[in-house]
Amino acid sequence: MTEPLLLREDTDGVVTLTLNRPAQFNALSEALLAELRAALEKVGADDTARVVVIAGAGRAFCAGHDLKEMRANHDKAYMQALFRRCAKVMTTLAALPQPVIARVHGIATAAGCQLVAACDLAVAADVAKFAVSGINVGLFCSTPAVALSRNMGRKQALEMLLTGEFIDALDAQRRGLVNRVVPVDVLDAEVKRLADSICGKSALAIRLGKELFYRQIEMGVDAAYQLAAETMACNMVSEDAACGIDAFMEKREPEWRGR
Repeated sequence: MTEPLLLREDTDGVVTLTLNRPAQFNALSEALLAELRAALEKVGADDTARVVVIAGAGRAFCAGHDLKEMRANHDKAYMQALFRRCAKVMTTLAALPQPVIARVHGIATAAGCQLVAACDLAVAADVAKFAVSGINVGLFCSTPAVALSRNMGRKQALEMLLTGEFIDALDAQRRGLVNRVVPVDVLDAEVKRLADSICGKSALAIRLGKELFYRQIEMGVDAAYQLAAETMACNMVSEDAACGIDAFMEKREPEWRGR
Protein backbone atom coordinates (compact mmCIF):
# COMPACT_ATOMS: atom_id res chain seq x y z
CA MET A 1 0.00 0.00 0.00
CA THR A 2 1.09 3.56 -0.68
CA GLU A 3 2.19 5.43 2.41
CA PRO A 4 0.16 8.57 3.20
CA LEU A 5 1.88 11.83 2.26
CA LEU A 6 0.94 13.45 5.55
CA LEU A 7 0.59 11.87 8.98
CA ARG A 8 -1.52 13.27 11.81
CA GLU A 9 -1.18 12.49 15.50
CA ASP A 10 -3.30 14.04 18.26
CA THR A 11 -2.02 14.09 21.84
CA ASP A 12 -3.52 16.19 24.65
CA GLY A 13 -4.52 19.10 22.40
CA VAL A 14 -1.32 19.00 20.32
CA VAL A 15 -1.77 18.07 16.66
CA THR A 16 1.41 16.88 14.94
CA LEU A 17 1.39 16.94 11.14
CA THR A 18 4.35 15.03 9.69
CA LEU A 19 5.47 15.46 6.09
CA ASN A 20 5.87 11.86 4.96
CA ARG A 21 7.98 11.69 1.80
CA PRO A 22 11.26 10.63 3.42
CA ALA A 23 12.80 9.23 0.24
CA GLN A 24 12.28 12.65 -1.39
CA PHE A 25 13.43 14.55 1.71
CA ASN A 26 9.79 15.60 2.19
CA ALA A 27 9.77 17.73 -0.95
CA LEU A 28 6.56 19.72 -1.31
CA SER A 29 4.83 18.06 -4.24
CA GLU A 30 1.47 19.33 -5.47
CA ALA A 31 -0.26 16.50 -3.67
CA LEU A 32 1.57 17.11 -0.39
CA LEU A 33 0.80 20.83 -0.51
CA ALA A 34 -2.88 20.04 -1.06
CA GLU A 35 -2.97 17.58 1.82
CA LEU A 36 -1.13 19.95 4.14
CA ARG A 37 -3.49 22.82 3.40
CA ALA A 38 -6.57 20.62 3.88
CA ALA A 39 -5.19 19.28 7.17
CA LEU A 40 -4.41 22.77 8.44
CA GLU A 41 -7.89 24.02 7.60
CA LYS A 42 -9.40 21.03 9.38
CA VAL A 43 -7.28 21.65 12.47
CA GLY A 44 -8.21 25.33 12.42
CA ALA A 45 -11.87 24.41 12.85
CA ASP A 46 -11.14 21.95 15.67
CA ASP A 47 -11.75 23.50 19.09
CA THR A 48 -9.93 20.63 20.82
CA ALA A 49 -6.68 21.44 18.99
CA ARG A 50 -4.54 23.90 20.96
CA VAL A 51 -1.15 23.70 19.23
CA VAL A 52 0.03 22.43 15.84
CA VAL A 53 3.47 20.91 15.29
CA ILE A 54 4.88 20.56 11.76
CA ALA A 55 7.48 17.79 11.48
CA GLY A 56 9.26 15.77 8.80
CA ALA A 57 9.81 12.04 8.44
CA GLY A 58 13.21 10.55 7.68
CA ARG A 59 16.49 12.45 7.60
CA ALA A 60 15.22 15.85 6.43
CA PHE A 61 12.64 18.33 7.62
CA CYS A 62 11.83 19.55 4.11
CA ALA A 63 13.97 20.07 1.01
CA GLY A 64 11.62 22.53 -0.65
CA HIS A 65 9.62 22.06 -3.83
CA ASP A 66 9.72 18.83 -5.83
CA LEU A 67 12.15 19.79 -8.61
CA LYS A 68 11.44 16.67 -10.67
CA GLU A 69 7.75 17.46 -10.69
CA MET A 70 8.46 21.07 -11.61
CA ARG A 71 10.75 20.13 -14.51
CA ALA A 72 8.13 17.73 -15.82
CA ASN A 73 5.62 20.58 -15.98
CA HIS A 74 7.74 23.40 -17.37
CA ASP A 75 4.95 25.86 -18.11
CA LYS A 76 4.45 29.37 -16.73
CA ALA A 77 0.78 28.84 -15.91
CA TYR A 78 1.66 25.67 -14.01
CA MET A 79 4.39 27.51 -12.07
CA GLN A 80 2.07 30.39 -11.20
CA ALA A 81 -0.55 27.98 -9.87
CA LEU A 82 2.06 25.99 -7.92
CA PHE A 83 3.54 29.02 -6.17
CA ARG A 84 0.08 30.41 -5.40
CA ARG A 85 -0.81 27.04 -3.86
CA CYS A 86 2.35 27.08 -1.76
CA ALA A 87 1.76 30.68 -0.67
CA LYS A 88 -1.75 29.73 0.46
CA VAL A 89 -0.30 27.04 2.71
CA MET A 90 2.09 29.57 4.25
CA THR A 91 -0.61 32.18 4.86
CA THR A 92 -2.91 29.51 6.29
CA LEU A 93 -0.31 28.86 9.00
CA ALA A 94 -0.57 32.48 10.14
CA ALA A 95 -4.37 32.47 9.88
CA LEU A 96 -4.82 29.43 12.14
CA PRO A 97 -6.17 30.24 15.61
CA GLN A 98 -3.63 27.80 17.06
CA PRO A 99 0.11 28.55 17.35
CA VAL A 100 2.20 26.45 14.95
CA ILE A 101 5.62 25.07 15.94
CA ALA A 102 8.14 23.79 13.40
CA ARG A 103 10.03 20.75 14.70
CA VAL A 104 13.24 20.84 12.67
CA HIS A 105 15.45 17.78 13.03
CA GLY A 106 17.36 17.92 9.73
CA ILE A 107 17.87 20.10 6.68
CA ALA A 108 15.31 22.75 5.74
CA THR A 109 16.06 24.18 2.32
CA ALA A 110 14.32 26.56 -0.10
CA ALA A 111 10.54 26.24 0.44
CA GLY A 112 11.36 24.00 3.43
CA CYS A 113 13.20 26.92 5.02
CA GLN A 114 10.23 29.08 4.04
CA LEU A 115 7.97 26.65 5.90
CA VAL A 116 10.06 27.03 9.07
CA ALA A 117 9.91 30.81 8.76
CA ALA A 118 6.14 30.74 8.15
CA CYS A 119 5.47 28.80 11.36
CA ASP A 120 4.83 30.91 14.45
CA LEU A 121 7.63 29.25 16.41
CA ALA A 122 10.46 26.85 15.63
CA VAL A 123 12.52 24.40 17.70
CA ALA A 124 15.59 22.97 15.98
CA ALA A 125 17.98 20.15 16.71
CA ASP A 126 21.60 21.25 16.92
CA VAL A 127 22.33 19.17 13.79
CA ALA A 128 19.71 20.95 11.66
CA LYS A 129 20.81 23.13 8.77
CA PHE A 130 19.03 25.81 6.79
CA ALA A 131 19.45 27.31 3.33
CA VAL A 132 17.55 29.04 0.55
CA SER A 133 19.71 27.50 -2.11
CA GLY A 134 17.77 28.16 -5.30
CA ILE A 135 20.38 30.69 -6.38
CA ASN A 136 22.82 27.80 -6.82
CA VAL A 137 20.71 26.46 -9.71
CA GLY A 138 19.89 29.86 -11.21
CA LEU A 139 16.68 30.44 -9.26
CA PHE A 140 16.33 33.24 -6.71
CA CYS A 141 14.14 31.98 -3.84
CA SER A 142 11.59 34.77 -4.21
CA THR A 143 8.73 33.19 -2.28
CA PRO A 144 10.94 32.06 0.62
CA ALA A 145 12.26 35.63 0.70
CA VAL A 146 8.82 36.82 1.87
CA ALA A 147 8.91 34.65 4.99
CA LEU A 148 12.64 35.09 5.66
CA SER A 149 12.50 38.88 5.48
CA ARG A 150 9.74 38.84 8.09
CA ASN A 151 11.84 36.75 10.50
CA MET A 152 15.30 38.26 10.35
CA GLY A 153 17.15 41.43 9.43
CA ARG A 154 17.30 42.40 5.75
CA LYS A 155 21.04 41.92 5.37
CA GLN A 156 20.92 38.54 7.10
CA ALA A 157 18.05 37.35 4.89
CA LEU A 158 19.66 38.69 1.72
CA GLU A 159 22.96 37.01 2.52
CA MET A 160 21.20 33.65 2.64
CA LEU A 161 19.22 34.39 -0.52
CA LEU A 162 22.18 35.69 -2.53
CA THR A 163 24.72 33.03 -1.55
CA GLY A 164 22.59 29.93 -1.10
CA GLU A 165 24.93 28.89 1.70
CA PHE A 166 23.83 26.72 4.60
CA ILE A 167 23.68 28.06 8.14
CA ASP A 168 23.64 25.87 11.22
CA ALA A 169 20.97 25.81 13.90
CA LEU A 170 22.74 28.18 16.30
CA ASP A 171 23.24 30.71 13.51
CA ALA A 172 19.57 30.33 12.57
CA GLN A 173 18.68 31.10 16.18
CA ARG A 174 20.92 34.17 16.24
CA ARG A 175 19.31 35.41 13.04
CA GLY A 176 15.80 34.94 14.40
CA LEU A 177 14.72 32.01 12.23
CA VAL A 178 14.27 29.58 15.14
CA ASN A 179 13.45 30.06 18.82
CA ARG A 180 15.28 27.21 20.49
CA VAL A 181 18.16 24.87 19.65
CA VAL A 182 18.65 21.62 21.56
CA PRO A 183 20.50 18.30 21.12
CA VAL A 184 18.62 16.06 18.72
CA ASP A 185 17.91 13.46 21.43
CA VAL A 186 15.85 15.96 23.44
CA LEU A 187 14.16 17.68 20.49
CA ASP A 188 10.79 16.03 21.10
CA ALA A 189 10.92 16.85 24.79
CA GLU A 190 11.67 20.51 24.04
CA VAL A 191 8.85 20.75 21.49
CA LYS A 192 6.51 19.18 24.05
CA ARG A 193 7.67 21.60 26.73
CA LEU A 194 6.89 24.57 24.50
CA ALA A 195 3.56 23.14 23.34
CA ASP A 196 2.50 22.28 26.90
CA SER A 197 3.30 25.82 28.03
CA ILE A 198 0.98 27.21 25.36
CA CYS A 199 -1.72 24.63 26.08
CA GLY A 200 -1.74 25.80 29.69
CA LYS A 201 -2.83 29.31 28.66
CA SER A 202 -6.27 30.63 27.73
CA ALA A 203 -7.27 29.42 24.24
CA LEU A 204 -9.27 32.61 23.75
CA ALA A 205 -6.36 34.87 24.64
CA ILE A 206 -4.03 32.87 22.38
CA ARG A 207 -6.44 33.11 19.45
CA LEU A 208 -7.03 36.84 19.88
CA GLY A 209 -3.34 37.50 20.42
CA LYS A 210 -2.11 35.58 17.38
CA GLU A 211 -4.62 37.29 15.09
CA LEU A 212 -3.67 40.70 16.48
CA PHE A 213 0.05 40.01 16.13
CA TYR A 214 -0.06 39.28 12.40
CA ARG A 215 -2.53 42.04 11.58
CA GLN A 216 -0.75 44.83 13.44
CA ILE A 217 2.74 43.98 12.21
CA GLU A 218 1.83 45.14 8.69
CA MET A 219 0.24 48.40 9.90
CA GLY A 220 1.54 51.82 10.77
CA VAL A 221 2.07 52.49 14.47
CA ASP A 222 -1.13 54.49 15.04
CA ALA A 223 -3.36 51.94 13.31
CA ALA A 224 -1.56 49.11 15.12
CA TYR A 225 -2.24 50.68 18.51
CA GLN A 226 -5.89 51.24 17.63
CA LEU A 227 -6.31 47.60 16.68
CA ALA A 228 -4.34 46.46 19.74
CA ALA A 229 -6.46 48.59 22.05
CA GLU A 230 -9.67 47.13 20.62
CA THR A 231 -8.32 43.59 20.93
CA MET A 232 -7.17 44.25 24.48
CA ALA A 233 -10.60 45.61 25.42
CA CYS A 234 -12.38 42.57 23.97
CA ASN A 235 -9.95 40.26 25.75
CA MET A 236 -10.27 42.13 29.05
CA VAL A 237 -14.06 41.78 29.22
CA SER A 238 -13.92 38.06 28.41
CA GLU A 239 -14.74 35.34 30.91
CA ASP A 240 -11.19 33.96 30.68
CA ALA A 241 -9.60 37.28 31.65
CA ALA A 242 -11.91 37.59 34.66
CA CYS A 243 -11.13 34.00 35.63
CA GLY A 244 -7.38 34.48 35.20
CA ILE A 245 -7.15 37.75 37.11
CA ASP A 246 -9.26 36.40 39.97
CA ALA A 247 -7.10 33.28 40.14
CA PHE A 248 -3.94 35.41 40.19
CA MET A 249 -5.21 37.55 43.05
CA GLU A 250 -6.39 34.49 44.96
CA LYS A 251 -3.08 32.68 44.34
CA ARG A 252 -4.59 29.65 42.59
CA GLU A 253 -4.52 28.10 39.13
CA PRO A 254 -7.10 29.45 36.65
CA GLU A 255 -9.76 27.29 34.98
CA TRP A 256 -10.05 28.52 31.42
CA ARG A 257 -13.46 28.42 29.74
CA GLY A 258 -13.22 30.56 26.62
CA ARG A 259 -12.57 29.45 23.02
